[in-house]
Amino acid sequence: MTNANDPSLKSWVEVSPDSDFPIQNLPFGIFKTRYLSPVAGVAIGDYVLDLVYLHENGFLDGIGLPPGIFNQKYLNDFIAMGRKKTRDVRERISELLRHDNDELDRPAREIALIPMREVQMQMPLRVPNYTDFYSSEEHATNVGSMFRDPKNALLPNWKHLPVGYHGRASSIVVSGTPIIRPKGQIKLPDDEQPIFSASRKMDFELEVAFITCSETKLGQPVSVADAENHTFGFVLFNDWSARDIQQWEYVPLGPFLGKNFGSTISPWIVTLDALEPFRVDGPVQNPEVLPYLKSHGPKNFDIRLEVLLQPEGGDPVTISRSNFKYMYWNVNQQLAHHTINGCNLQVGDMYASGTISGPSPGSYGSMLELTWNGSKPMVLPDGTERQFINDNDTVILKGYCEMNGLRIGFGECRGKILPATV
Repeated sequence: MTNANDPSLKSWVEVSPDSDFPIQNLPFGIFKTRYLSPVAGVAIGDYVLDLVYLHENGFLDGIGLPPGIFNQKYLNDFIAMGRKKTRDVRERISELLRHDNDELDRPAREIALIPMREVQMQMPLRVPNYTDFYSSEEHATNVGSMFRDPKNALLPNWKHLPVGYHGRASSIVVSGTPIIRPKGQIKLPDDEQPIFSASRKMDFELEVAFITCSETKLGQPVSVADAENHTFGFVLFNDWSARDIQQWEYVPLGPFLGKNFGSTISPWIVTLDALEPFRVDGPVQNPEVLPYLKSHGPKNFDIRLEVLLQPEGGDPVTISRSNFKYMYWNVNQQLAHHTINGCNLQVGDMYASGTISGPSPGSYGSMLELTWNGSKPMVLPDGTERQFINDNDTVILKGYCEMNGLRIGFGECRGKILPATV
């Protein structure tokens, strides 16, 4: 365990016990203010620590950081320095924020610490490539039962490899960015021919995504054992889905126009280092996987996940609680399989888990499952029903780890659905 993860650490920054961002977290992001263009920062309590100020004023000397590394609109160049270098930066920030460290005097603290209410979070990365996996057995079983054959819900390959597809990187947006309801071909149950229409089955997908921090050469796979050396951290990920467009494209579910109109991420990247204390074993994999996918030790993470739906003018309502630990295929296996054919990695690539569903209806990670494709409408506290997501509804994803009073969280992943354009 790194020193920055020490559960006994306290900061001179006042941090609420229920904050996602104690001194043991220190996630990285990109922010701007009325007077600052986009730059890199770290979350601590209800504040953002300006990394440009720290770097330019000598507080990060000795780590070997190049000039201007934090004065950029994306974190790609920083995370490309590798796990060891970014770990050194996190350790130094932890040291500066410790309750018994006064290197940052009062004037410096007033400049370096900016209240979160005064910042606007930006996309933290330039995302060259995006892959979406399909790695929750419960979700795959539910969808297979719904759209194909309940007796053979999983296709024969599902327990032999992490199923995935290459998604659209350009339409990944940061939390708070509205999503316009997509249009496309849909086929109504009683019609022989498809129609062109705005989607009538807008859905969210509760996911967690990891981000790679290295470039690899074409033709050189990454092993399960080496995968974490290429992984910087994690974000919450909402892979919006137009189920009717998706279903008409390909059965069981097509990943083209039903998906590529938008995905939303949380703005703070929680490092793999910060999640170390929350490792857990994943589900037993049966049948035994092929040698290149064999994984040893706890590689899943106990991240508690929550989905809230907020009608326009109303209060957010929790509609699902799940956990990242349910994933059948862990992130190391996903990356090893992704590259086994020689596919190369790039810095900032994003790899989403696929919808995370647990074993009970209250832990399902999509409206498709929660309402069973609309056949069991959800009744909200205001008396309105939802089969899928209505115009002007906001979906909020939250996630955090907690153990012995220590909480490491991700903040919010929020998106509002706006009506389709005319």
